[in-house]
Amino acid sequence: MGHSAPPGLNAPVLSLAGVGPRIGERLQNLGIHTVQDLLFHLPRRYMDRTRLHAIGALIVDQEVLVEGEIELTQVQFGKRRSLLCRISDGTGALTLRFFHFSKAQQNMLERGKHLQCWGQIRRVGKKREMIHPEYQHINEPYLGQVEQTLTPVYPATEGLSQGKFRKLTDQAMDALRDDSSELVELVPESLLIDAKLPSLCEALIYVHRPPVDAEVDALMLGTHPSQQRLSFEELLAQHLSLRSLREQIHEYAAPPLHGESEIAEAFMQQLPFELTNAQTRVIKDIRVDMHKDVSMLRLIQGDVGSGKTVVATIAALQAISSGYQVAYMAPTELLAEQHFLNISAWLEPLEIPVKLLTGKLSKAEHTSVLEDIAIPKAQLVVGTHALFQESVEFARLGLVIIDEQHRFGVHQRLALLEKAGAIQPHQLVMTATPIPRTLAMTLFADLDISVIDELPPGRQTIKTIAISNKKRDEVIDRIAIACRQGRQVYWVCTLIEESDSLQCQAATDTCEQLGTLLSDLNVGLIHGRMKSVDKARVMSEFKAGTIKLLVATTVIEVGVDVANASLMVIENSERLGLSQLHQLRGRVGRGTQQSDCVLMYQSPLSDFAQARLEIMRQTNDGFKIAQKDMELRGPGDLLGTRQTGLPALRIADLARDAGLLPQVQKTANILINDYPKHVQSLIKRWVADRLMFAQV
Repeated sequence: MGHSAPPGLNAPVLSLAGVGPRIGERLQNLGIHTVQDLLFHLPRRYMDRTRLHAIGALIVDQEVLVEGEIELTQVQFGKRRSLLCRISDGTGALTLRFFHFSKAQQNMLERGKHLQCWGQIRRVGKKREMIHPEYQHINEPYLGQVEQTLTPVYPATEGLSQGKFRKLTDQAMDALRDDSSELVELVPESLLIDAKLPSLCEALIYVHRPPVDAEVDALMLGTHPSQQRLSFEELLAQHLSLRSLREQIHEYAAPPLHGESEIAEAFMQQLPFELTNAQTRVIKDIRVDMHKDVSMLRLIQGDVGSGKTVVATIAALQAISSGYQVAYMAPTELLAEQHFLNISAWLEPLEIPVKLLTGKLSKAEHTSVLEDIAIPKAQLVVGTHALFQESVEFARLGLVIIDEQHRFGVHQRLALLEKAGAIQPHQLVMTATPIPRTLAMTLFADLDISVIDELPPGRQTIKTIAISNKKRDEVIDRIAIACRQGRQVYWVCTLIEESDSLQCQAATDTCEQLGTLLSDLNVGLIHGRMKSVDKARVMSEFKAGTIKLLVATTVIEVGVDVANASLMVIENSERLGLSQLHQLRGRVGRGTQQSDCVLMYQSPLSDFAQARLEIMRQTNDGFKIAQKDMELRGPGDLLGTRQTGLPALRIADLARDAGLLPQVQKTANILINDYPKHVQSLIKRWVADRLMFAQV
């Protein structure tokens, strides 16, 4: 436990017992500088060591506490050496497996000794195992003894064990109980009463050290009122930090872009299609924003194929005709190249030069583009993150367009803004990942939101079927028929491995197999490791109809637009999340003919995978799919929150806590208006060390 007279909450963490310079440095790397900071380093889960489970009744994937007598310990040799220890409690046997072990550990695990173990149950063949469980030896008198409270598990770092964290938080809890006045309550009491939430002090004590009679199930799910109290304050701080960022940006003048509407009109006249009402409405929002002398900060949400690129191009024309440059940033080389080809073709009749800047340009090409940007000869520059490298200097940057917003960090967006020098450019960010409205208003509180909620006329619903890999031959026959009817086909290869080279190899092998089986068809291949010039050549051949079947990795997930492609086959579809499946499916159905998507899967399917594929069969609505994806996987994957520049949330979960969001927004407004001093304190408490916004 802590000192007899614990240091105050605002004392440096180095004042705690057991914290020397090395431990202090590790704590500071986690954003823990004071004793109070430890209180906000919250358990991410709990271990329920309050009850023993019979080995014979264990369920796979459960995390449990078991007790048993060692029957056998041996080293198993194979691809990977491991130490196996079999324990039994009379109801059944369980194998403990250790990949990292010492001779001393092996000798300690003697037959006849009793162990108490905590870990997750895995099935290996017909047997059940725990891999690297936490365990302790127990003597006869103590058999059957369990913990009296839940054991907190903290987000840790190398060199800081769970035991160490528990000892340090014990001292922080002593300091809190000794003098809670140093813990400032930043949410007005009346609002807490309205939301039926406990005080901050009560919530922290409960969450760090749940009492004997704690509501175990609620705590494990993260729905206990004490956790909800802290989730509420964390979401509030996140929301306020983004609102604060918006205010910072608006402190700088932006050029009013009145532009010449004749250029935009001429552009729209030459399009082979009519704009939808939704596109027209969003274009109006953008025009109004860009007429102002503060920076437009607008997010466009639109499902795959809703026509966001056309809207962005019209915004670009307003900036260009006002005498300013436009930077159009895409998350991948392939998508940047596609946008470049499409926009160049659209703007060529208007004699507006468009340049491409990616990391794969030759040194001479790269230097030439940089010169054109600086002169400024390049009025619209399409590129990847290469756009915000130090060597890039825009002469008159008036508008920044960012596609697939969730693939970039907030800090990357701000780095691009700095390219404008003294003026603040307007910002237009887009996403094809539909996000429920309340969630979008919290995650993108620094942005106004417009939604393109209708697809172009003539688009037909994509028919989706799920089919076992055992029927692969039937799928290949179907491809042959479709291609002979003049249709074009995508075949997408997916792998569990993150490795680029393995993904590319799988696609290459599949391309060769399909090329042999469908020898009368021209089969193309595209993957992330190909040179830009080769990718561009393959895509232009596919667009022209020369290539009938395109084998690809998930590199084609966004932005590829070939109207005649009307059949999509996704191999191992059970390995992908709903949003990614929806994005891939959106590559077909872009013309007026009926399109189909075949989701091939490897049996047997888990319940989780089955649920995903069933949702894909049931609906084409991106918003419904996004909602389901968030419920199934949590928002981190759906939104790419790891890439958004938003920090990992410490206790809040956007899917679980979505019900708090309306109250978060309401409270944020009250604090900004009535308690402005609390705003920065809240941001500092929850976000400061985790969200390093560029200085704008």
